[in-house]
Amino acid sequence: MGEQARYEPKARGRIPPPCEGDSDSLYDYRFRRLIAPDDWARLPEAVQRRFSKRLTGLRLAIYRGEIVTSERNAAGWIVAQACRLIGAPLPLSADIGVAAVVTVSEDGGGGQCWTRQYARRRGFPQVIHSAKRFAGPTGLEEHVGMGIGMTLTVGAHADGLRFRSADYFWQAGSVRIPLPAWLRPGALTIDHIDIGAGEFLFILTLRHRWFGEMMHQIGRFRDPAPDAGEPA
Repeated sequence: MGEQARYEPKARGRIPPPCEGDSDSLYDYRFRRLIAPDDWARLPEAVQRRFSKRLTGLRLAIYRGEIVTSERNAAGWIVAQACRLIGAPLPLSADIGVAAVVTVSEDGGGGQCWTRQYARRRGFPQVIHSAKRFAGPTGLEEHVGMGIGMTLTVGAHADGLRFRSADYFWQAGSVRIPLPAWLRPGALTIDHIDIGAGEFLFILTLRHRWFGEMMHQIGRFRDPAPDAGEPA
């Protein structure tokens, strides 16, 4: 597959930790608690800010951008089509240079709803819904459709955060069953990489031990403008 977009590390900053008495309506500690304090402190200031917004009530975080890379091999195409049965959580189109929007809101289940909308050159945009829950053995899970979810690990690197799939499961109420190896789509990695000037890359990579790199997508997004009526 093609090379990832090139980026240069930017100067790192630090957001002063809020006082414990500050209103929780302004600061969300949940992602921060998943990362070692020293690693969090070394993250770029913009990354700290994006992952510490408290999105209560009617507040939304809306990030607009475009898809700059979208590749998949034959196995990746088949997996993406098969996942239509659970709500199509993987990108279906290989179109690039098309608009993309990510909206993050609070989820009534104690986590966050992530809605991704990808334009396509033909037909309606694809809309992907998922819910991040701060639960499970790793402290973070992502739920898609039909009870399917995955546990995620979170790590910090020089320019952002890396989310890795640790396990896949099916859940209905209190019943939870790990998916057998033959039903797992592969190892999913999501990188959030700050590239400065209020912009970041969202990089999705799906690899399988037999079929190699099945899918690779890069979206380039920007922070909301201060006067856009969205949380900065």
